[in-house]
Amino acid sequence: MRFLQLQRRLRDFPVFSIADIQKLAPDFHNQRLSEWQNKGYIIKIRQGYYCFTDVNFTEPDLFLIANTIYKPSYISLEMALSIYHLIPEAVYAITSVSSQKTKTFQTSLANFSYRHMKPSLLFGYELREFRNHRYMIADIEKALLDYLYFHPRCQTAADFTALRLNIIEWKKQADLDKVQKYLTAFHHTALVTRTKRLMDYLNYA
Repeated sequence: MRFLQLQRRLRDFPVFSIADIQKLAPDFHNQRLSEWQNKGYIIKIRQGYYCFTDVNFTEPDLFLIANTIYKPSYISLEMALSIYHLIPEAVYAITSVSSQKTKTFQTSLANFSYRHMKPSLLFGYELREFRNHRYMIADIEKALLDYLYFHPRCQTAADFTALRLNIIEWKKQADLDKVQKYLTAFHHTALVTRTKRLMDYLNYA
């Protein structure tokens, strides 16, 4: 398969795998991928996954890539909190949680960071449509609980103040019943305690 043929067939894929290519050309030789990288046609994101170099990647493209290159996973933690305008800082990595081991992929597109979470806790995300694809992102309640789960030392008023959470956005977007439902599913007493302290901090009884 010639490069222009591949590009035409996979143009709508922000990221594609060797398996995707082999579906189109079963006799494809992986050596061509090295040749195309050397010519600057494609870049390797991680082993077996590639992107075209002439694409202007948007943030949702990067979310799709994050979901694809490390499965199962969904966008959460700092990146999700930033998307929901809960934290003011710029986030310099695409942060996700996954049932696979903790991992980071540093690429020319972005740094893709994953935190391990047991499979039973991979819930509380939604599917968002983008260019005939869908990516998974934690809803606002799960993103905050995921953050507290991975930051056990965040439990005092001073810690919560340091987060600089946008209380107005939280109250506007969050569903406290959903927070409670998710907490029950975590089966994590310490997380329940930290979350209650945070809710009290945010002026919830």
